[in-house]
Amino acid sequence: MGKTIVLLALFLAIVLNVQTSFVVAETKVYVVYLGEKKHDDIESVTESHHQILWSLLGSKEAVQDSIVYSYRHGFSGFAAKLTESQAQQISEIPGVVQVIPNALYELTTTRTWDYLGLSPGNSQSLLQKTNMGSSVIVGVIDTGVWPESEMFNDKGYGPIPSRWKGVCEYGELFSPSNCNKKLIGAKFFIDGYFAEFGVVKTTEKPEYISPRDFHGHGTHVASTVGGSFVHNVSYLGLGRGSVRGGAPGVQLAIYKACWQDGTCSGVDVLKAIDEAIHDGVDVLSLSLGLKVPLYQETDVRELTSVGTFHAVAKGITVVASAGNDGPAAQTISNVAPWILTVAATTLDRSFPTTITLGNNITTLGQAIFGGPELGFVDLTYPEKPLIGDCAGLAANPKNTMEGKVVLCFTADLSSAGLVNGIIAVKNAGGLGVIIARNPTHQLIPSRDFPCVMVDFELGTDILFYIRSTSSPIVKIHASRTLVSYPVATKVATFSSRGPNSVSPAVLKPDIAAPGVNILAAVSPNSSISDGGFAMTTGTSMATPVVSGVVVLLKSLHPNWSPAAIKSAIVTTAWRTDPSGEPIFADGSSRKLADPFDYGGGLINPEKAARPGLIYDMTIDDYVLYLCSTDYNDTSISQVLGKTTICPNPKPSVLDLNLPSITIPNLKDEVTLTRTVTNVGPPNSIYKVVIDPPMGVNMIVTPKWLVFNSMTKKVSFKVRVSTTHKVNNGYYFGSLTWTDKVHNVVIPVSVRTQILQRYHDEN
Repeated sequence: MGKTIVLLALFLAIVLNVQTSFVVAETKVYVVYLGEKKHDDIESVTESHHQILWSLLGSKEAVQDSIVYSYRHGFSGFAAKLTESQAQQISEIPGVVQVIPNALYELTTTRTWDYLGLSPGNSQSLLQKTNMGSSVIVGVIDTGVWPESEMFNDKGYGPIPSRWKGVCEYGELFSPSNCNKKLIGAKFFIDGYFAEFGVVKTTEKPEYISPRDFHGHGTHVASTVGGSFVHNVSYLGLGRGSVRGGAPGVQLAIYKACWQDGTCSGVDVLKAIDEAIHDGVDVLSLSLGLKVPLYQETDVRELTSVGTFHAVAKGITVVASAGNDGPAAQTISNVAPWILTVAATTLDRSFPTTITLGNNITTLGQAIFGGPELGFVDLTYPEKPLIGDCAGLAANPKNTMEGKVVLCFTADLSSAGLVNGIIAVKNAGGLGVIIARNPTHQLIPSRDFPCVMVDFELGTDILFYIRSTSSPIVKIHASRTLVSYPVATKVATFSSRGPNSVSPAVLKPDIAAPGVNILAAVSPNSSISDGGFAMTTGTSMATPVVSGVVVLLKSLHPNWSPAAIKSAIVTTAWRTDPSGEPIFADGSSRKLADPFDYGGGLINPEKAARPGLIYDMTIDDYVLYLCSTDYNDTSISQVLGKTTICPNPKPSVLDLNLPSITIPNLKDEVTLTRTVTNVGPPNSIYKVVIDPPMGVNMIVTPKWLVFNSMTKKVSFKVRVSTTHKVNNGYYFGSLTWTDKVHNVVIPVSVRTQILQRYHDEN
């Protein structure tokens, strides 16, 4: 399987005419690429491959010994064991497009960690230096855990830390014996859910009234944070390799506060946070958030924000998802400045699925389709009643779809109508669907009913073919795995975007991480489970990726505050993908990603371990933030449990020591302050480099920061003015401090508002 995937990846790069560099392994396997098939008789295609080899090798026996694979569906070619001279001879045969040495790839299921540079094989890597996060406890607030998953085995673990105060609770099909030295705590909180919805009727909607996970979401999140190594794992045959979490040595505490359909009562979540603080977790991972419009504030009036405020005050780093309401602006959730808020990107892995039409035209869609291949079968496009709209397929007569693959179009980026249309096709006896849409990065896994996604251009090509013949037919091949080049990294369409509508001067999201088709453990009850594993997508999946990196940083720097860890992650992030290619943001139109798409950028774990400078904050800084809002001394004093008097005049939120600068309403010149702490070599000198937003002037004083054994903190001022004469949108830039070893970069976002508090629809 692994060799097949590698060869297919190579062929796809050639078919797509992409300039791709492969490391040539010491092998005698070559790929002979013959281009498009001349006909559809696969046996004849195979025989033609044999004939080429026979002409070179001289016997059928030698051909059988040489040939490895025959490629005969989407294109023509074969793989064979050849000497270098034999490969050269074949390359000179008429009809041979190219002869390519086999390239060996190490294909892993959680491609995330190799993609982000966290390789376990490097003794100097962050993963090895931290003993894989073994000194840290992370709490996961979600739908529970499936403790029997091999990703929660505790092989090699030492004793549970004496500081741990948590327990494993009894419940339905769960007892303390389900925990171990890795899975050290498990609790569940359902009273708030009962209060909202009444007693859970598990006969109608299956659920375990215990820490055990029926849904599968919590198991996936927990195993992504810190699952143990499990080898030879794939999902529907795709992405085979070794699966693990970001910090495989971490100890996990599970807090189940989300039930049945994934609903989480705020009071249950708050109770879970409270218990986690008590139990002694070092990191909290929350793959949950509120829908837009936000029924929340970034202060004492919102349950999760207040709970996480107290967690951060006690040194617990809180990582939470940005939400899945993108690509529209101002859709971000978990916007409190003390939370590390995570957007989702794709990674350098895709699942191309070959569609062969009856006229021999081949198109590459995307799907998670385990096969076997389908075709040739009838292909149809419903002209009525809703002109091929995917959501309208349920209104089509059964006999128009039975025994056919159905093409449909949708401009709706949500999934509900699409899923209903797919179900209608399947219930009508249809064999599969080809869906033309804008990219959403939501693929529907299937073992026997292909749901292949294409864009509108390719969908239109297929439609033209259907209308060109009285008997359109199609063949759909099983999906394959393609990694590295030419797969681009993008901010996922669904990932919620800034600016922050609650506190516009606080940049959100903070950081981005892979959150598309992440493979990890799930409950075997999950409808998408394949042997207890699944690929799932969302900012819920990106959040535990960042949580895993936070665990490693916490292990390496145990005395760093949550703000220090957040700063290290934001200021060292990639603004390109790891290969240096630009990161685009998908949506109704594709554009280069900006801070409202991905915050500081794509998380760079190794760089985050050595940031040079950090923008640190204590609870006093967050109190000044609360003072800058409309809340009085009394309410803030209640939050802190001690008398607090805010400064007069009111402090500016622009002076909050965030690793970013966001000015939502620039009219007159403003001056703001930041303070950096040296965590690099004691004797360091940093120079400022300014890339101002278009039409914005930025003057930084001083221009040099000098640190020594006595001077570890230095403040600087930024004077900002605008040359724009009208209200406009945000422009973006950056401010960098560099000592030629460390580049400490913060994003800058500025919006000119000559007429304040004015909304312009034009």
